[in-house]
Amino acid sequence: MDGWQAVIKILKEENVDIVFGLPTTHLMTPDLENANIKPIQVRHEASAVFMAMAYSRLKGSPSIVYASPGPGVANMVPAMLEAYSSCLPIIATCPSTSTKTEGMGAFQELDQVALFEPVTKWSARVLRPERIPWFMHRAFTLAVNGKPGPVFLDFPSDVVRSEVNDFSYKKSSKVLVRPDIELVKKAVDLILSSERPILVAGGGAILSRAFEEFKQFVEFFGIPFLTTPAGRGILSEAHPLALGLVGLYRTDIGKKFFEEADLLINVGSRFEEFQSGAWKYFPKNAKYIQIDIDYYEMDRNWVPDVFVLGDAKLTLREFIEYAKIKLAFSSPKSSKVAEVEKAKREFEEIVEAECMDNSIPLKTKRVVKEANRVFGEKTILVNENGMQDLWSYYFPYYKVLDVLGCVPPAEQTCMGFGVVGAIGAKIAMPHMKVICTTGDGAFQMYSQDVPTAVQYNAPVTWIILDNFSYGWPKWIQKKIFGKSTATDFIVQPDFVKFAEANKCYGEKIDRPDDVRGALEKALKANLDGVPAILDFIIDPEDCPKGFKEFYKDVHGIG
Repeated sequence: MDGWQAVIKILKEENVDIVFGLPTTHLMTPDLENANIKPIQVRHEASAVFMAMAYSRLKGSPSIVYASPGPGVANMVPAMLEAYSSCLPIIATCPSTSTKTEGMGAFQELDQVALFEPVTKWSARVLRPERIPWFMHRAFTLAVNGKPGPVFLDFPSDVVRSEVNDFSYKKSSKVLVRPDIELVKKAVDLILSSERPILVAGGGAILSRAFEEFKQFVEFFGIPFLTTPAGRGILSEAHPLALGLVGLYRTDIGKKFFEEADLLINVGSRFEEFQSGAWKYFPKNAKYIQIDIDYYEMDRNWVPDVFVLGDAKLTLREFIEYAKIKLAFSSPKSSKVAEVEKAKREFEEIVEAECMDNSIPLKTKRVVKEANRVFGEKTILVNENGMQDLWSYYFPYYKVLDVLGCVPPAEQTCMGFGVVGAIGAKIAMPHMKVICTTGDGAFQMYSQDVPTAVQYNAPVTWIILDNFSYGWPKWIQKKIFGKSTATDFIVQPDFVKFAEANKCYGEKIDRPDDVRGALEKALKANLDGVPAILDFIIDPEDCPKGFKEFYKDVHGIG
């Protein structure tokens, strides 16, 4: 076999059945189909990575992406940056120019390894065909072990066209790290001695697949919980102890119990700027327990009273087992549970009334609330991160009702991630409904891949929250300077015609009474196998309270 055939054989050994990319004459595409590995052809190379990110988060396994040399590979860099920030195991297997002409200015020659070093766990060039198995095994091993993340492999054209002799390959494995039992005991003792603990789940809890353990932990100890955007979907937000998100994304109910806490338990979050309120949102005088798979994250932001190094799933299991033994199998369920449930009911009634706002222009909160009602359970929300689609982060304006019911961008928030990530989510979970809340700016960045959804039978609904601008910088500029520059779209596409041109259902909505009906028609189209694009003309000035508080508290703006 030649080098590419060896790569494909390894992909089969690693149970890869789908890859995302843009075809090239240098690559292995025909051989992929011969091996029953389905290639998803994208319209832009970054789209391949965004789709793969959603696929990996939902499947819990590495995804494969590819692109042509030079500019094709370079187009993947912003998306690989997002994958690196998300700690998602994406493996890029990309061709490059021949080693025989290195440095001579060959067509599309580029130092691709150096390009990807800052945005991957490992970036390497394979210089001999017989070493392909070693590099591929190393790539899969590094992508999933410890703190997961993307890997880039560069395959020179002469290397992958050469014969591979003495091929042998052993499937990679994932090793889960158990915590130090003495630190477990110390942490549990701290939990049992606290009166008002609060629990926060980050992306590490999702990557660990700690769904059942997290639920058992919450219910055994009776601790209310919040999440970061990356931790959303660890447990249904319909759970009585769910309080929404932290930091920039918090609402009054989460803020209340977070600030009153005497103990903060962090499972798999780095508490970066937006999640931590620029490191200012920490409950006063609270103790702090940090659980993370990566020692590098220890003391990185807030210094914990107890740091437990270990896989989230195994660590939570150890916490529960030790607590059961210590308490002779009785539950320490907090007396605060009833208080949390009562406060939640009262807050949700306020939000429910607020979201029935009938004013014009449309309010985004009404759109996301109605979307939540219409699509209901068995729905995956794929987020963008802009001025108006932020409303879908705010609980209970939108509630994620299912485990793994959310696919968010990471702290980089590369615009367009959600637009094409929704397609990857639907390919990964075809039995689930998929919606993407996006601003008009982000949608225009990656709308070229809308036909990809049609081509691969991935019927999703894009909810465009259309304020004819880049709303976030516009809001900040107006607060600081009293006006904005270069933020408005003077020329805006007709998104309904765009939808129709791409064989999708399209509708423009600018009245409150039409919101629910449009969403119901989009859902019906999806169930009939047709993607939908809904263009909601919304109030550009209406932004979430948590957003305004963040900029006032942190930056003194507003």
